[in-house]
Amino acid sequence: MPYDLREIAAISGMPGLYRLVRPANNGVLVETLDPQARRSVASARNKVSLLHEISIYTEDPDYTVPLTEVFDRIYQKHGEQLPVTNKSTDKELTGFLGDIIPDFDRQRVYLSDIKKLVSWYAAVSSRLPYQAAEEAEAAAASTDELSTGGAVPAQTTEVDDAAGSPEAATEDKPKRKSKKAE
Repeated sequence: MPYDLREIAAISGMPGLYRLVRPANNGVLVETLDPQARRSVASARNKVSLLHEISIYTEDPDYTVPLTEVFDRIYQKHGEQLPVTNKSTDKELTGFLGDIIPDFDRQRVYLSDIKKLVSWYAAVSSRLPYQAAEEAEAAAASTDELSTGGAVPAQTTEVDDAAGSPEAATEDKPKRKSKKAE
């Protein structure tokens, strides 16, 4: 994860990208991802799309490329400065994405999507620091791991060990007898 996109969102009806600040009474308090960093409220009727949840379609119907991986591939190939802009020709834009994701689905990924991708990358790369893959994985592991505090025993991958499975434990429980009401 080169750029931390977990708090960056595109909001319907509002141009540009926004950093989610905190929940508000009637929506979400957001901050623009430009140098002015203006704050406003995105109401509950606006659709908020987090960038880390967005993916690019590929020709394989069971596989999509997450936007964080696309941004990483762009950074590895071009750095922070892109050879195209959202005003480039159609041929340049499709060639750019074809260079980054050779098997992207040309039927379902529209030119407007590629223009958004280019403008989003320009906005994100100008405002957020790039993290190396090792640093990003370490940061994600420290924030994404949930601790059970020892309440749940560690699971093993052995198939023959039925003693730890919940199904094996249910067989030993005595059955309740129902009392008839007289």
